[in-house]
Formats: sequence, structure tokens, C-alpha cells
Amino acid sequence: MTTFGVEEEFQFLNPETLRPADVASFVYAALMGSPEWRDVTHKEFLASQVEHASVVFSDLGEARAALLGFRRFVADRAAELGVVAASTGTPPDTTPFPSITDVERYHRIVRDLGGVIADHQVSGLHVHVQVPDREGGVVALNAARPWMPLLTSISTNSPLWRGHDTGYDSWRTVLLRRWTTAGCPPAFVDAADYDRRIARLLGIGGMKDLGLIAWDVRLSEHLPTIEFRMGDAQLGAETTLLIAALVRALVTHSVTKPEATDAAASASADVPPELLSAALMHSAQHGMRRDVFDPTFGGLAPADEVLTRLVRILERELSDAGDLEAVSEAVARMLREGTGAERQRAAFARAGMAGVRGLLESTFVAQEGRHGEPTASSR
Repeated sequence: MTTFGVEEEFQFLNPETLRPADVASFVYAALMGSPEWRDVTHKEFLASQVEHASVVFSDLGEARAALLGFRRFVADRAAELGVVAASTGTPPDTTPFPSITDVERYHRIVRDLGGVIADHQVSGLHVHVQVPDREGGVVALNAARPWMPLLTSISTNSPLWRGHDTGYDSWRTVLLRRWTTAGCPPAFVDAADYDRRIARLLGIGGMKDLGLIAWDVRLSEHLPTIEFRMGDAQLGAETTLLIAALVRALVTHSVTKPEATDAAASASADVPPELLSAALMHSAQHGMRRDVFDPTFGGLAPADEVLTRLVRILERELSDAGDLEAVSEAVARMLREGTGAERQRAAFARAGMAGVRGLLESTFVAQEGRHGEPTASSR
């Protein structure tokens, strides 16, 4: 069984303004004092953030229990501090320049990248999926590239920025394009090609270490995994689990089918970087509300049809992992209720920042979409 791990970045917000609240050090201290959570807790770039870097999972049930448990602990600490624990790609409002966690590496990044950091107030969802080796990781990366626009659309959850509706479903995706490496990586011949090309990036454009490679999908430099990084932080754990199940099945599909290397490289070659770049921006703007790039025929198609088609392609892998029923239910729920971006936009249009706060609070530890907020389809 292919294993996976999840990294979720959470941000603390002022309950009135929904601007970042720099209380992460207090929550971090509480997490480090907990035997259950200390080993999976990380500091993050912003002084208003903490990260859950999970243990390795083999099934969605154990992942659900861990993700919700961590979220409950964080939500309880936030309530004690009088702030909102939020899982969103961008804070709905923010300050001109963020407060940075007091870590030397983070301060060096600020020195190197300067004004780019003013808008680098983002929270993401990263999913690590086990690969057999680095060669298998490149096969999976090549196979995943054409599906990155759809995966981006599914995970859109940052429509608000500096108190306004941006008109984009993932403003975080737009902000990240300012980094030296951003968006979808190119296709690679093999692991040696990948390693050679990333090594040449070092020292250029603020790339002081390989951890700064910000592609939407990359190979991990310290784990035997491929890391999917396209996702905004998700309102609730259920959508996180949907994304994790899909990318795990996609990786399994790519590395186990016959002649996977040639097939994945050929499929990637048919989707050149300029087309994927445009398709990713299209997804960042429209999410699942309109059409999305469909790699099965190389053009735009209705988003719901493309998502349904991907699930059908991955049906065997999802079934073998025991995920098919959960994924089918989660897809139906997303198509009915909307993505996080759609739901944030609806809440903002209905009741401004108070409406968004209600949505953030009601979904943070919700299970299987059971919450009291209106859905996108009920606007």
C-alpha cells in the first residue's frame, strides 16, 4: 500500500479584522508540550502560523483522525487566546508587511527576496506520496504535470486579499508566481536530469537551498516521496483528504502501469510548459466554477466533467486503497457545495468579514461537510 503524509499550515487571525494575529509562538509552545503533537509540529515562516507535518499514513481513516485531532487542539488554543484558527490560502485582510518567525533561515529569505515578502502571507496544503525510488518519483512527476490545473482548481481557497474579493479563486497561486521557481515544473528525462537541473538553480534569484524550490510538484530532498504543493490550505480536513487520496492514486497509477517511464514522459511532452502555465492561471482564476484544462484531449472542458473523468481513470487505484467510496462522496459534495473559494466568496458577499469568520470557525474541525454555513449552491 502506497503511504502518504500531509502538511497543513494554519494561520491565526484577529476575530474582528481577520488580519494575522502573531500568536503562533504561544500555540507552538502548547503543541510542543503535548506528547501527542510535539513530533509533528513545526514553526512556519509567518509569526501567525503553525504547521502540522503529519506522521506517515496508509489509509484515510487514520489520516482523518490525526488531522482532526491536531485541528481541535489548535482551535482550542486559539479560543483561549481570543483569536480565530483559520485554514485558508490567504488571510482575508492583512498588514503591509508580515511579522516573520524568529528563525535565521527565514530572516535570510527576507533579506534575499525583499519586497516579494510583503505579499508572501500564504498558507498551503502539501501532500507527500511515497515513491519506490527517485527514478519512480520522476515518473510520477511527469505523469502528474498535466493534471496540475485540475488539482489546483479543486484546492482553490483564497479568493480574498487585503479586504477585497480578488476575482480569483486562488490568489495564493498568483502571489507565489513571483518566486524564482513557481508553477508547474518542466518534464524531466530521469532522476539524474532532475538532480542536475535543480542543482544549477542554486545561488540564482535567491535560491540559497533546494528547500526554496516552490514548484507545484517536486521531489522531496529528505524523504522518499513526491510532494504536491499546489493546494491552498483547505477549510476543512475532508477536502484535504480528498486531495490526498487523488494524488496518491495518481502516483500509484503512474508508477505501476507497464512502461510507466515512457508513457509519463510522452504524456508530459504533449503538454508544454507554456500551456500548463496558462492553464494554471486559468484554474487560479476560475477554480471549479467554469472550465478547466483537460489533459485527455488537450483543451478546456467543464470542470465537473474533468474531475469525474480523473476519478474514473483512477478507479482501480482508489478501490484498491479503499478510498473510492470516500472520494466519490467528497467529489459529489464539492460539486454540490463548491470549493473553499466559492464558499468564502459567498460568505463575504452575504455578511462581509463576519460571514467569513463564521465560515472559518464552523469548518475548521467539521467532519464530512456537516456544518451550519450556507453552501455555494444555496447563494
